[in-house]
Formats: sequence, structure tokens, C-alpha cells
Amino acid sequence: MNFLSVAAKAVARRIRRWLQPSLVRRLLFAQIAVAGLLWCATLALFLYDSNRLPELVRYDKVFESIMACAQNLAFDPARQQQTLKAFDMALQETSSDFKSDQDRAPVLQVWQQGRLIYNSAPSAPLMHTQMPGRVEQVRAGDRVWRARAMTSPLLDTRVMLAEPDVLRLNFTIEHRSYYLLPLAISLPFVVFPAWLSVMLALRPWRQVTKETAERGPADLSPLTFEPPHKELQPLVNGINGLLRSVRDRASRERGLIADAANELRTPLDAMRVNVEALKARTSDPGQRELMANLLRSNDRAARLVGQLRQLMRSDEMPLDALPATLAFDALVRDRIPLVEALARARGIALEFASEVPEPVPVHGERESLISMVSNLVENAIKYSPDGGTVTVRVGRESSDAVLRVTDQGPGIPPALRERVFDRFFRNPDQTQSGSGLGLAIVRSVLEKHGGRIELSDGEGGRGLRATVWLPLSAG
Repeated sequence: MNFLSVAAKAVARRIRRWLQPSLVRRLLFAQIAVAGLLWCATLALFLYDSNRLPELVRYDKVFESIMACAQNLAFDPARQQQTLKAFDMALQETSSDFKSDQDRAPVLQVWQQGRLIYNSAPSAPLMHTQMPGRVEQVRAGDRVWRARAMTSPLLDTRVMLAEPDVLRLNFTIEHRSYYLLPLAISLPFVVFPAWLSVMLALRPWRQVTKETAERGPADLSPLTFEPPHKELQPLVNGINGLLRSVRDRASRERGLIADAANELRTPLDAMRVNVEALKARTSDPGQRELMANLLRSNDRAARLVGQLRQLMRSDEMPLDALPATLAFDALVRDRIPLVEALARARGIALEFASEVPEPVPVHGERESLISMVSNLVENAIKYSPDGGTVTVRVGRESSDAVLRVTDQGPGIPPALRERVFDRFFRNPDQTQSGSGLGLAIVRSVLEKHGGRIELSDGEGGRGLRATVWLPLSAG
């Protein structure tokens, strides 16, 4: 049952892929349609030519031969009838389609001295044209014929040849098979050459698509592929122009935020100094409590300014600015003592361990990696309960360095674990204060270093575990 379900799903996926609009399929069908139209146009030309000048009745020599037989054997009726019959059979042999149906075969009628001396089909009605020598449409019986008559004053001889209009298509294909048959046979084989030509013609397009798909979200540099084709140049120029405008706008926004953050540092520092001085000069408990609240607000504002500056630095770091090979385990170990005071103030145990005895080298920009580690560890301490435990582990997995930071806090619902990386987004149920920039900074740094992060439940389903993977350095 499972096998049938998997097979059905695979078939459904193939059908969906086939039904999805495709430019290659569109071009392929266009080429096949053009080939079909050309074939139909050729066929129509042959039909027009055949109807304009029918096959049998167009030849004067046929009429002259029949007339000579009728005249030369006029004094021997038996031989005359035998000769005309043989000539008529020879005419019918020109098409294999006619000899199986005498009612639909060409008709030969011969008059001499005003008397009908030969009629190839006794059931065929007698036909008369208005002008000798011209092909005319004659309605006789229940059908239309294309007829032509030639006359001679000798023995007042008149020869009439008529062909049913309904047989023009079969007659033409039979007698033009030297040209139409190869077209009909080769039409199915147009598919592969058409597909091959389309795929070869779209190779530059695929190069542009490949380079665009390989770009990271932060790479706004112009496309390196410069197609010489005039059809692709406007597309590539348009993409480069869009990237340039987005890059310029993002640069202006980063510059504005960075300038604002730098300008805010001075008034925040001055505010803190003044509030601390006022707090030291007053002994009123109510006023001291107000001062303490102001200091806490100042700390939050100062932290927000610091995170904004970190975020701008991580965004501005170019992709190729990875100047050094660093011992990632040593970098994390050195950072732990700097946040231990924050953990100690709340009675939180901060544990660090390296899961491998050998160094864990990564290629990266030191300050950005320090910012990433600091934000993860400080967040874990901030959201852990008083007296809880925060564990930090560094190890290896295949070709990656791995950092795991686990806390015992309230955690993050699975539905929100992707959104918390958005700037300024915070869990609506979170009671702790914050700016919503910490995890955004972490992801920005990891994107620059080719790493990734995943949030999951902590030990025993309690708290939150942040797992970071960074490519190991080869050197």
C-alpha cells in the first residue's frame, strides 16, 4: 500500500511538472507548429494546382490519341470499341484508387457524327461543356465533375474526359508522393532537432539563471555574466540596474541607522551620568526608585544602540572579507568570562565544554563571530530563570564547526522559530524586555560566513537550544 502511495505521488509530481508552463516546451511546440503549417501550405499549393489543372484532362496528347483511334477505326466498329476500351483502362490505371470503384473513376465519352460511340461508365450521365478545349465544372447526376472536351471536324468526332471533384485530394497525394510522403514521414522527427536547437539557444539564458540562483540574499553585486546577445543584454542590464538601486538604497538606510546609533551614544551616556549623580545626592526612597528605573531604561536604550551598530557592521561586511583562520572553540571560551558577571548576578550557572580535544578552526571575521556568540549566550542568560543553567558546547559535525547554546527558559513556539530572526520581531507572549535584534544579528553574521542556525527544544523539552553550523577551515 505504501509503495502504491509513493508511486502515485511520484506520478502526480510528474504530471504537475508537465502541466507547469515551460518556455522550452512553448518554443518546441512553436517550431513543430511552424513545420506543420509549412507542410499544410505545401499541400494546399498542390491541391490548388491540381484543381486548377486536373491531372488527366490537362493533357492535349491524351485527347489527340483517343481522337485518332476513333477516327482511324471508324469503319471497323468492333476494333474501335476494343481500342477505346483498352485506352480507357490505361487511363484508369494511372491511379490505384480508381480501379476499385468504377462509379468514382474518370469518365471517357466519345461522340462521332452526333452519336455516342463509347461511354466508359454506363451509369455515368452524359456530360456537355460550353466551350471546347477549356476545363469546366459540370453538374451531372448527383455530383460535380471537372470536364474537358476536344472536337475534330473529321467525322465530327468529339472526345469528353471528366473527373469527379471529390477525388482531387487522394489523386494529388498519390501523384505527389515523391514530395509529400517524405514530409509526412519526417514530421515526427522534427521534435528532437527542435528540442536540441531550443536547448542550445537557451544556454546563455540558463547561465544568467544559474548565476542569479546562486546569489545569497545579501549579495547585490552586478552579474558577472555579460551576454553578447542583444536579446539578453536588456535583461542582464535590467537586473544589474535593479541590484544597484537596491544596494544604494540599503547602503543609505544602513548609513542613516549607523549615524543615528552613533549620535545617540553621547546623549545616552550623558543621561546616565546625570541620573547616577542625582541618585547619589538624594536619600528619598521614592526618588531613588525613579532614578533606578531611568537607569534601567537607559541600559536598554544603550543595548539597542549597541545592537544596531553590530547589525550595521554585520550587514556591511563584504562576502570576501573573511581575513583569518580562527580557533572557534578558543573564541567561544574567551567570550564566556565576559558574560559570567551577567549570569552570576542572577544566580545562573554558565557551563562551557569543548566536545572534541583538537582545535575547531573556522575562516571568518573575528568581531562578527564574537558578536554572534555574545548575542546567543546573552539571550540564553536573559531568558533563563534565576538559578537556572546555560550550557555552551563546541564540537564538530562532518565538515562543520558546531556551537550549541541551551537554556532553561520559556522557549519559543515552533510556529515562531523562523520569524524571530526578523528584525524587531519579538514573541508576543514574552515578558522580558528586548529589542528583537539579537537573533537578526546572529543570522546576518552566519549568512556572511556561509553558516546556518536552527532552534529546537532544550533538554527534556524544556527551554531552547540554538545550534549553529559554520564551515570548518581547510587551512
